[in-house]
Amino acid sequence: MAFLVHDARGLERPLRPVGDEHGMRARRRLWRVDVLQALAVASVAVAIALFLAEGGASRFGDPGAALSSLGIIAGLAATGLVLVMLLLAARVPLIERAVGHDAAMALHGRIGKPVLYLLIAHGVLLLAGYAIADGVDVVAEALAIWALPDLPLAILGFALFLAVVVSSLVAVRRRLRYEAWHLIHLLSYLAVLAALPHQFSVGGLFAEGTWQRVYWMIATVATLAAVVAFRVVAPLAGSLRHRLVVESVLPVGDPRDGIVSVTMRGRTLDRLRASGGQFFIWRFLAAGQWWQAHPYSLSAVPRGDHLRITVRALGDGSATIAGIRPGTRVAIEGPYGVFSEASRSRRRLTLVGAGIGVTPIRSLLESATFRPGEATVVLRTPAPADGWLLDEIRALCRSRGATLLTVPGGRGRAGSRMPRSARVSTSRRSCRAWPRATCMSAVRALGPRA
Repeated sequence: MAFLVHDARGLERPLRPVGDEHGMRARRRLWRVDVLQALAVASVAVAIALFLAEGGASRFGDPGAALSSLGIIAGLAATGLVLVMLLLAARVPLIERAVGHDAAMALHGRIGKPVLYLLIAHGVLLLAGYAIADGVDVVAEALAIWALPDLPLAILGFALFLAVVVSSLVAVRRRLRYEAWHLIHLLSYLAVLAALPHQFSVGGLFAEGTWQRVYWMIATVATLAAVVAFRVVAPLAGSLRHRLVVESVLPVGDPRDGIVSVTMRGRTLDRLRASGGQFFIWRFLAAGQWWQAHPYSLSAVPRGDHLRITVRALGDGSATIAGIRPGTRVAIEGPYGVFSEASRSRRRLTLVGAGIGVTPIRSLLESATFRPGEATVVLRTPAPADGWLLDEIRALCRSRGATLLTVPGGRGRAGSRMPRSARVSTSRRSCRAWPRATCMSAVRALGPRA
């Protein structure tokens, strides 16, 4: 059953005819997404086209040369996709604002296996093609090409990339601490650096004066420069500029829940350009914690020289946040994420959250632009009038004219996995986030304007 805590529907007033600002902004963002996707595909297509145009198309005359050419094409496609992966993980502002950090990293992970398969095909096809061309068996050919310049480095790069892909498999990932997994993941940069030399020294593929050499030099240098600029230089410069320090660490609700709000103060926080719903990656520079990076959403948008996050102890890293002392320096990366006004495409606004997921809801409710009566907030809470940050959200709804509903209930036996009934759309509006009975109660409470 849903409980209507604050009803603001009666505050809504007729709108003057204005342009569809939210729709235009959403269309511009989606247009940028389409352009980025096209560029990613084009980068691989151009690499293959240059190979074919500069003599590769004429190398399909016999079986050995044909297999070697297919191996080269597989290697070029794999290299192009690796550069795309690095750009997706580089936190380039253009990509972050269009796609969002979560979607970019999800795509980054999905590309990993295809790249591994292409690298395997690259090695197998080249070895088979060379063996046929030289008239020897595969083992003899493998021993012969081992002496080629930079080939051992290329094999080392493949082994490092294999370790990264294996560590990202769900069954393996669950057994690793986040810090160990992250350290292994950083090997992908070493894999790229180890594999690069053989591309320019073996086979004369990227010979001096060819367009292929120019293309790959520009693509590689630009990608590595983006990684250095946005993963190293920008976070360091931002941390030094804003000089964030912890001002207070206060418990939220029942101390047994392990939830604390960390308020920080800094300088020129308006230059962060952070909006409600976004998150930063935080590094608290204290003994035993400086090497841990935590992605937490803002629970209060920057106001003046203060901002705030609210964290629940769900693991070893988050459990240490409660022990941070005031005065601790904080290094930051961000803001990241498109769970913000950037993704909004309609005038009306509905925010749905549960558990510690109310933190971005609270900050987005604080900063979003809407008229009284145009926003609805639905929260899953332990009790009708009891929830984390519920008092603050209730006060914001009253002051800003938003309707607030709470849906009390605990998590099911399946833990965080949503029960099957919760994924069924049960009304004229999609209610996939709620069990059927709860969703229908919420719809009835909202009435015909739901």
